[in-house]
Amino acid sequence: MSQQGPILVVSTARRPSFAATLDVGRLFPVVETEWADAVRAVEQVQPAAVLAATADTDAAGLTELAARVAARQPYLPLIAVDPRVPHPDNVIPFFQGQISQTQVSPTQGGSDRLVARLRAALRVRSLHATVMRRLEPATPMALSHIDPARDATVLLIGRGGAYPTLSVTLGERTGVVGALSIEAAAKHLNVRDIDGIVLGEGFSPRVIDAFLTVLTEDARFRNLPVVVTAVDLAPSYDLPNLEVVSDDAAQVVATALPLIRQHAFEAHLSRTLKAIDADGLIDARTGLLTPEAFERDFASAIYQTQQRGGGLSVARFAFDPEHPRAQFDGARIISRLMRQMDFGAAQEDGGVVVVFAETDLKTAHTVARRLSSVMRHTSHGQRDARSEPTVTIATLLPNDSAKSLRSRLQEEAHRAAS
Repeated sequence: MSQQGPILVVSTARRPSFAATLDVGRLFPVVETEWADAVRAVEQVQPAAVLAATADTDAAGLTELAARVAARQPYLPLIAVDPRVPHPDNVIPFFQGQISQTQVSPTQGGSDRLVARLRAALRVRSLHATVMRRLEPATPMALSHIDPARDATVLLIGRGGAYPTLSVTLGERTGVVGALSIEAAAKHLNVRDIDGIVLGEGFSPRVIDAFLTVLTEDARFRNLPVVVTAVDLAPSYDLPNLEVVSDDAAQVVATALPLIRQHAFEAHLSRTLKAIDADGLIDARTGLLTPEAFERDFASAIYQTQQRGGGLSVARFAFDPEHPRAQFDGARIISRLMRQMDFGAAQEDGGVVVVFAETDLKTAHTVARRLSSVMRHTSHGQRDARSEPTVTIATLLPNDSAKSLRSRLQEEAHRAAS
């Protein structure tokens, strides 16, 4: 991975202790500057990442630096070491050790964790640069375009008294999937796109250690943001985006949200690359086909089925129109779980239509129930609006065309709604 530039370290006149870890991690060159010159240094040095010692700065200085960093392309990571003041959403916090009674970090491997977190952020920068290079025509794409309330999903695990408060506080800022057990959490991780994990109270240190160890050993989850509301974790884990905080809901959100937003941005970039490889036929936001590509493939699938024989069924998943996030989340779940021979697209009316190839009506009902059951456990916002869709299914008849089959599906949908 190319670093694409120096690392800019911002601090007071005294060199911060964490700067030496960059040399050990072979991350160089390192350019140091004071807070008074930080904004100008971002323009002059053109760094690949910025590390800021924030213990002795104020919120205004950090906000000014964050605004200048956010304007840079490709994505420029800004990691705030030991932040004690409120920080913008594009500032990634990193706690070296105990800051106060409300926030602590793992007791081992602090220097290694900083290097690992920086490398993880630099991978996102490299991915962004690749997308910018390949995207034609050139289209603006930045971290600021990612809205956690719209684009990210957090897995909240817990069963203690703090769980409801955490659920509401997180739900005000992002999508939330709840799990009352580690076993339920594991199922969600295997069937959904998750952008972060918040592990609340209600579990023994041994259970927490086993769960974090599993995340460490699985490459799919190793870079996930993980915030644990416990204070007695002894081992270190190969999880670059792990933080341990108190169970104060506001502190959990402040720590987790920037990391979650970065992961959602990385996932969006990965889907965009797949869309580019598919010649623009895939919607980068949902992972399903674009409406135009869907209509063409739908007509082709009906023609081939009628020529060769066999079955074909179509399902429409209708979501609450007052909560557009529900449609997006459902589309992402369908994209991840549907069979390779099936295809679908999000619709302008707020629904998602999926074509089940070589499938009779009974089998289509079984597949649709499986998909909708996964959506049932996602909630969003203060009103606890859930992504549970209304499902209607129609199957291909001998004299059907694409238009008549879609028309019958719509009639079934209206009948179900009434």
